[in-house]
Amino acid sequence: MYRAISPADRRSAFDRGLDVAGLDGGSVQLSTAQLESLAAGIAAPLLVPGDVGWDDAVRLWNGLAARLPALVVQPSSAREAAFAVRFAAGHGLLLGVRGGGHNIAGTAVAAGGLLLDMSLMAGVDVDPAARLATAGPGCRLHDLDRATQRYGLATVLGFISEVGVAGLTLGGGLGYLSRRFGWTVDNLEAVEIVTADGRICTASRQENADLFWAVRGAGANFGVVTRFAFRLHEVGPTVYGGLIAWPFERADEILRAYRDFTSRAPREQAVWMLLLTAPPAPFVPAQWHGRRICAMAVCYSGDLARTDEVMAPVRALGTPLVDLLAEQPYAQVQSYLDDTEPKGMHYYWKTEYVTELSDDLLAEACRSFATCPIADAEIGFLHLAGDLNDHDDDDGAVGNRDVKYVMGCNGMWDPDDANGAQYRSWIHGAGQRLRPFTAGRTYINFQTADEDDGRIRATFGANFARLAALKRAYDPGNLFRSNRNIPPAPAGQHPHGSQQR
Repeated sequence: MYRAISPADRRSAFDRGLDVAGLDGGSVQLSTAQLESLAAGIAAPLLVPGDVGWDDAVRLWNGLAARLPALVVQPSSAREAAFAVRFAAGHGLLLGVRGGGHNIAGTAVAAGGLLLDMSLMAGVDVDPAARLATAGPGCRLHDLDRATQRYGLATVLGFISEVGVAGLTLGGGLGYLSRRFGWTVDNLEAVEIVTADGRICTASRQENADLFWAVRGAGANFGVVTRFAFRLHEVGPTVYGGLIAWPFERADEILRAYRDFTSRAPREQAVWMLLLTAPPAPFVPAQWHGRRICAMAVCYSGDLARTDEVMAPVRALGTPLVDLLAEQPYAQVQSYLDDTEPKGMHYYWKTEYVTELSDDLLAEACRSFATCPIADAEIGFLHLAGDLNDHDDDDGAVGNRDVKYVMGCNGMWDPDDANGAQYRSWIHGAGQRLRPFTAGRTYINFQTADEDDGRIRATFGANFARLAALKRAYDPGNLFRSNRNIPPAPAGQHPHGSQQR
């Protein structure tokens, strides 16, 4: 933690100027006058190390990915965000943009650079008659869920309530409602966005359609979104969900049953299948604490009168170790995994999209988890098949319209644990063993910082060339590079099917 500094010390820091990482790989010395000109365009004070509010502004969820900027700007409007973008571009500064700061790769913060912390722009407005919600880039999932659930409405969001709406959406977005309504970006109606030249514009299917196409899956590469507009659907306020678990010794049987019933499940049912170590929680029998188990996290958002029918294949698996399945508020289902991902721990993931749960894949998942040395680790599968498969592959940059599941080999440990290198090695190895049975690509928001550029290309597939060409059109200097980056295409390559700016 940084100590708060006195106004005099802070004034001295500004009098000396400030070194900020530059786009060219070097550093840029900002003078006092330049810093004051930046401060003049922003209502909130600029933050430097030691200031009150600095720690909250720069803290990332994944402690393993922690890095620090040199300077923080907290815009409270699109105009202020545009002013900061023009300042960064004009001075050649390395720029990061932070919404919720929950990304596994930690790319929101550009080390030594200028950070736009969007947390002050966290408003949500809901129009229940039009079934639309607008949200600022500082919103967390719980902000949007709570606002929309007042009207029995929801859009597709993730599973941890502290995740930022902006980062989730700009990478495509997936959640319990994906089987019913597709990727999050399939439910995005429009954005207000600041582009690399500092313009504020609206992008939708009708306006700046090429930019909107790119934002829907690769948005962090194309600007700072200052407002999202989402289509809403009737969901809740009560759904059926929770956690149910069995001994790991039954994992082969449970995994095959999962494959069987998910192939027939209604789109209103979404299930995580998890291989994990039972936590020392009060709902787990004491004799199972610290032992391997297999579990399902369930969300059924359909007609509650059909619950028994829909859940019959799960109930047919016999007496569980843990059974927390019940009717409960949708917002509660959306947050009941929160405690499994506390902020500041070290996280390392290897994830893949999957088009089928082959015998070989399921067998390797069981073999790998049986050797897992990490107390807080899991190998899991989330069923996604449904609405997202009904779209053309080029309906938004997100692509991947053939996937049926997403699979993850994920670990978490304390920053002081001396075995961190061993844990990372195990996760990486398990991921390598599982990859041959997968689609060979994965959700962009689940990619760790050490994934090579080939993984980005594979994820976007046939859409990558168009994205690179649009990157040249909208951000030729690659100002927005602190992300899973798509470099601008060479000069002369034009985006296929794009509109003139």
